[in-house]
Amino acid sequence: MNKIGVLYGMEITFPPALVDRINSLAVPGVSAEHLKVGAVRIGVSSGYRVIVDRISQDIPFYRAFLKNAILEGATVINNPFWWSADDKFFNYALASRLGVATPRTVLLPHKKHPPDTTGMSMRNLEYPLDWDGVFSYIGFPAFLKPHSGGGWKHVYKVDSPAEFFAAYDQTGDLCMTLQEGIEFTDYFRCYVIGRELVHVMQYDPKRPHHERYVRAAPPIEPALYNRVVRDCLTLCRALGYDMNTVEFAVRDGVPYAIDFLNPAPDADIHSVGPENFEWIVNAVAELAIAQALKKPAPPDLRWASFLHGGAGT
Repeated sequence: MNKIGVLYGMEITFPPALVDRINSLAVPGVSAEHLKVGAVRIGVSSGYRVIVDRISQDIPFYRAFLKNAILEGATVINNPFWWSADDKFFNYALASRLGVATPRTVLLPHKKHPPDTTGMSMRNLEYPLDWDGVFSYIGFPAFLKPHSGGGWKHVYKVDSPAEFFAAYDQTGDLCMTLQEGIEFTDYFRCYVIGRELVHVMQYDPKRPHHERYVRAAPPIEPALYNRVVRDCLTLCRALGYDMNTVEFAVRDGVPYAIDFLNPAPDADIHSVGPENFEWIVNAVAELAIAQALKKPAPPDLRWASFLHGGAGT
């Protein structure tokens, strides 16, 4: 029996729906369950052919377990090796190289020294920074946000140097980026599954969280829709993510990729709505089943393969 395990945290609606959907399809030789793991031994199989990961970004024990599971033949959605190494700033740089429109972005040093470092640790850092050059390049409004992370944590919209410095003072030892603010006319959040399927959702990040997915939205202009889909696939194939969300802010008809490091994207029925929920449950169920039925192959864990879109295991 090829077992599919779903690994999750505080989620209530998506994990049980995914397990139930996989089992309801009654594919011979495939079953799904809520994953259980205790103390992990080296060289011992996890017992799962496929694991859908929704929580290891927050729990190092789970992340280490998943890496070991891959070595013993499991396929993990998403690949924990690449996920561990990825960050938003690199994503923007890669997107730019791939020809996907991105806002102007700079990486900034920590406001406070990271733990166990001092001023001596920063002797290679230019000081003072050319703040006038940074502000001239980025412009205002701008967004100050962590170079890695999610959930809109530690994100500040700033409209002037004074507002920037007030926000920067609150970031502690986080590594931050400053990014051009795109004054958008349309905004999309897109599920991308298996690097093949794209579900475009109209989204309004200015609304309260539970109202951001726009219900009964008007049709999207075909050329814009096709470009959004194409850019979604370009990004996720290069990054190697089999489950992700990609966000675009549209200015003057151009979709700018705003956020695309979401390998455990929001899939709660109460926020995404029943129609989007049904799509994501079905798409991930079909992907997990397809991966379970594949013949296991030795994983290629070299970073070069990830950078060329070969991060699937």
